[in-house]
Amino acid sequence: MSIAVANPSPPSAAWQRPIRVMVVDDAIVVRGLLARWIEAEPGLEIVASLRNGRLAIEQLESSDPDVVILDIDMPDTDGITALPHLLAKKRDLVVIMASTLTRRNAEISLRALALGAADYIPKPETTREITVSTSFRRELIDKIRALGGRRQRLANGHAVPTAAAEPPRHGEQAAVKLLSFPSLPPRILLVGSSTGGPQALNAMLGRLNGVIDETPVLIVQHMPPTFTTILAEHLSRASGRLAQEAEDGETVRAGRIYVAPGGRHMRVERRGGEPTIVLDDGPLINFCKPAVDPLFSSAAEVWGGKCLAVVLTGMGCDGTRGANSIVSAGGAVIAQDEATSVVWGMPGSVAQAGLCASVLPLDQIAPKVIRLFSGGRS
Repeated sequence: MSIAVANPSPPSAAWQRPIRVMVVDDAIVVRGLLARWIEAEPGLEIVASLRNGRLAIEQLESSDPDVVILDIDMPDTDGITALPHLLAKKRDLVVIMASTLTRRNAEISLRALALGAADYIPKPETTREITVSTSFRRELIDKIRALGGRRQRLANGHAVPTAAAEPPRHGEQAAVKLLSFPSLPPRILLVGSSTGGPQALNAMLGRLNGVIDETPVLIVQHMPPTFTTILAEHLSRASGRLAQEAEDGETVRAGRIYVAPGGRHMRVERRGGEPTIVLDDGPLINFCKPAVDPLFSSAAEVWGGKCLAVVLTGMGCDGTRGANSIVSAGGAVIAQDEATSVVWGMPGSVAQAGLCASVLPLDQIAPKVIRLFSGGRS
């Protein structure tokens, strides 16, 4: 079977317009620094640099940004207060929340995602750290390009297609070949996600019903420390099951949701015959820590063909090498489709590598997982 995936459309004048960015931060040094970084990038343009949320609301229409970088902590009108007003004025606006790594800001950032923010970016603690952080600069620019570019494509009528089961007609779309699901039902569920992942994880886990009682669920979401702690608490509420950051050396049990802690890779290995969590502080993989590839690849060694992996929305290609390990071991992979992904980087990479047995809209993934764990193959 194949699914239809849109070919890249030829560039148009509208698509070539720079991505327009508004920076909102009460620190003048930070505003200036971010503005210089953005202006130095081809295809990006600063249209406003403002000190609080009230000014952002007032100047939104005249500035007409595609993307707003919105600080959380500001005098007068802070980011979480300004967010719903900005989105009410411009429904398709891309808002990226910026915050330091405190528990309070992690909670606010995840609440902002539920209110309609597209993503968040953790800021280094001090202005000096911001000025020398190449990873923060790279992440900021990458998110502006990925999220702002998607908004422009949609705004100019280049709709993102929904995956279809039928092969495409000649000349319309490229085909992504789907693999068959294994004959035996899976016994372990693995999930990888990044940009847009917290919302997708909440939606999917909240619909898995009794599957979580029967199997362990291991999750890697690209997130920094503290944020993964809050994410696990949110997933517990969404699923009605125990979700916690994984601990090094603990045995993997059914009925539990294990979240890779920010800043550490999560793997599994057999110790004394039992599948066991292994955390490490090794180098970044695919520019990430935690990364999806180590979990997927190690799970393939431990559980082989009993693995079912789900790759949700996210930038980049993390998860593709690990997905290949799972398929080679006899397991299966499901990817979220482009239409429902905030960014179709990670799931798109896996799909286009020919490693998926299904590419599905987000709301169809949980029902599919339930059927597979019940012994179904379609």
